[in-house]
Amino acid sequence: MSECDNNCNSCSKNCGDRKEVKNDFSVKPHEMSKIKKVIGVVSGKGGVGKSLVTSLLAVTMNRRGYHSAVLDADITGPSIPKAFGIKEKAVGTEAGILPVKSKTGIDIMSINLLLKNETDPVVWRGPIIAGTVKQFWSDVIWSDVDYMFVDMPPGTGDVPLTVFQSLPVDGIIIVTSPQELVSMIVGKAVKMAKMMNIPILGLVENMSYYKCPDCGKEHSVFGESHIKEVAEQNDIPVYSKLPIDPKLSAACDKGMVELFEGDWIDAIADAIRKL
Repeated sequence: MSECDNNCNSCSKNCGDRKEVKNDFSVKPHEMSKIKKVIGVVSGKGGVGKSLVTSLLAVTMNRRGYHSAVLDADITGPSIPKAFGIKEKAVGTEAGILPVKSKTGIDIMSINLLLKNETDPVVWRGPIIAGTVKQFWSDVIWSDVDYMFVDMPPGTGDVPLTVFQSLPVDGIIIVTSPQELVSMIVGKAVKMAKMMNIPILGLVENMSYYKCPDCGKEHSVFGESHIKEVAEQNDIPVYSKLPIDPKLSAACDKGMVELFEGDWIDAIADAIRKL
């Protein structure tokens, strides 16, 4: 019989001295960082406005007097710098990488702040992308952040899994759209969060309706809203509706999301503040 090396993780025998081994994938933040709450913003599918909601949440909490930050974990499709109108690049010091501040003082880190040109593609495999996300947490100096919002790519793949396992996520916001297939897509995101023991704070339905500027009537361009039913089916406590608003779209395209007007996500912001 071979001698025991006390490495139960690599041993298949079920002896009396066996100890349960739990894998710990958590990553420590930079020693100079101070981050109070981490909120993930997720979606089951792409194109539903996840980055928009992330930006609005960061701006809303910043307006309420909290120091907000955005970690753009959508490495292959970063859009946060564009929404905030950030052109300068992130710089590094001997201590670590410094995030770029927006016009109103929101700290932002995105892969586009490190690339030579913002249109340069990131052609990397999953493990490298996941490693980059972890470095945005461990190598960036996030100073006195009250609420960090992590903008994740759609789906339940490498990056969401990495964020859930490696970062101390306090809760997630799920972003969706009015289409019928949404309940199935939301269900996948909900089940993944529950598997990872991550609290679901709220649900945001983007492109929920269009309000006519002449008569004030609301039109369901993409079909009737199902957000209330979806929230009830999945035990999601709070939900908000975002309209199709040309002014909001123009603000993001021009890098002026910090000037948006509207109280559509106040209920979600209230839920975040109660954490």
